[in-house]
Amino acid sequence: MKKPAADRILMFLKMRGEATSLLIAEELSITKEGARKHLLNLAQEGLIESTVKNEGVGRPSTYYILTPKGLSQFPDTHAEVTVQLLRSVKNLLGENALDLLISDREKNTHERYEIVLSRANSLEERLNALAEIRSREGYMAEWKKEGNEYFLIENHCPICAAATECQGFCRAELSNFQSLIGKEYTVERVDHIISGGQRCVYRITP
Repeated sequence: MKKPAADRILMFLKMRGEATSLLIAEELSITKEGARKHLLNLAQEGLIESTVKNEGVGRPSTYYILTPKGLSQFPDTHAEVTVQLLRSVKNLLGENALDLLISDREKNTHERYEIVLSRANSLEERLNALAEIRSREGYMAEWKKEGNEYFLIENHCPICAAATECQGFCRAELSNFQSLIGKEYTVERVDHIISGGQRCVYRITP
């Protein structure tokens, strides 16, 4: 069953980060006026907000982004329980135990991913497989190429609360991506959800 227009707009903004009413109308296959009505309702509910950008010659363009309330429509997975467990490990067993826990998770994740990625014969095939795995795990992942650079984009973080509590999770994921993609490439994080970004973006260069 097709999702309501409001839900599709929220999902589109989550995936894109920002979009104009024209882009949203095209995505939903509705008129620009119809898109504006949905956007007005979402703004009144506090789920989105607008920002104006000057883009050279012509009138400024209005872009729509999700507010914190809008982002909360894409919940963290078991956030409160996870944070409590991490704090208990740190309080009862110390920072070293928490580091060991993250290292073990990193190792297990790498092994699972490598089984799938080992079948890939090119960087693009590896990125396809990685984005598919991450999407199944709730990261809403995709990739794109711009010139000679590739970007792995994660539009959602289902462990955001855990990563905020302990950034070792983020360091481990970056380390895994570097290892999985290969030493002939450099992987760097250029946008970060827990640092205030709309999504996590990894740039991959030869």
